[in-house]
Amino acid sequence: MKIDLTDTTSSKINAALMEARRASGSTAAGMVLTLVIVTDEGSAYDALKAANDASREHPSRTLAVIKRAGRSPRARAETRLDAEVLVGSDAGSGETVVLRMHGELAAHAQSVVLPLLLPDAPVVVWWPDNAPLHPAQDPLGALAQRRITDAVTAESPVGQLAQRAQSYTPGDTDLAWTRITGWRSMLAAALDQRPSTITSAVVEGESYNPSVELLGLWLHTRLHVPVERVVTNGPGITAVHLRTEDGDITLDRPDGLMGTLSMPGSPDRQVALKRRETSELIAEELRRLDPDDIYAAAVRTPVEQLKEPDNAEQAAAAAVAEQVSEEAGQTEQADAVANPSRVTAEGTGGTARKAAGKRAAKKADA
Repeated sequence: MKIDLTDTTSSKINAALMEARRASGSTAAGMVLTLVIVTDEGSAYDALKAANDASREHPSRTLAVIKRAGRSPRARAETRLDAEVLVGSDAGSGETVVLRMHGELAAHAQSVVLPLLLPDAPVVVWWPDNAPLHPAQDPLGALAQRRITDAVTAESPVGQLAQRAQSYTPGDTDLAWTRITGWRSMLAAALDQRPSTITSAVVEGESYNPSVELLGLWLHTRLHVPVERVVTNGPGITAVHLRTEDGDITLDRPDGLMGTLSMPGSPDRQVALKRRETSELIAEELRRLDPDDIYAAAVRTPVEQLKEPDNAEQAAAAAVAEQVSEEAGQTEQADAVANPSRVTAEGTGGTARKAAGKRAAKKADA
């Protein structure tokens, strides 16, 4: 069921929710939390779809806050609240309210959201993109027990980790951290099966991926060993090597689907390490509403703690020189194909110059 409300208020939205619930034959709420999504029109569809899928595991009231301040002075001066109320199959296993706030109302979203929160239920705020610098100090973030951001959507994903460390407040988390849950579980299980003294570690993954850095920082904080960061073509994290005296414990995932766990003295094993959808990440974060101390320790560790290979600069310089050489060779080849007469003339001229040089040398000897 879908109910459209134009130029409405929070009380009218609550009344519409009650009406839709009675019409569907369910007077009880039966929801465990309120999920507030702060997004824009471009990301609203994907965010709501992920939230609806996650609600099948965590029935919740989803409030999508879309701020439309307006581009012109007239549009900014117009204050209006439009809403879409979705109940039933359109809203997963809960209720969904899409709130479009126009004009000055966009700067006071908390005044609209507060009356719509489920009573005596936890509140989670999720920014799919454009998260505030200090989520806990944001007016909407201040209402929540958990605040979810996603560093991968930032203009500088790895640099965003420094901002997350600076503004960290118990209850903050990031989907870049959630994406490495499978890696952390597999590596911890491998060390449980084969207790070893780790001397160093190597994390391989694509550049500008904060999950790779967080995995390296987690290994550094938990194992207290130097961690080397190696850039690959991805996708995502491609491999982790734990150096031991007996050999490397390696977890390799080159295709983003299946991983291979290799340990000294044991046969290689295939493990499931598929890259997960956003709905699965949100569902995982909604399973726990207490502060994540392990994430806090990892994100607060400076990224500079990760080391680059000793020959990283030389390898980069060699790659650039090779690329320049290849481009120069391609240019010369193309020039030869396009101007064969010039090449022939240059070749004839070169032969003539060599012959003239030999005659001059003979005269000088004479």
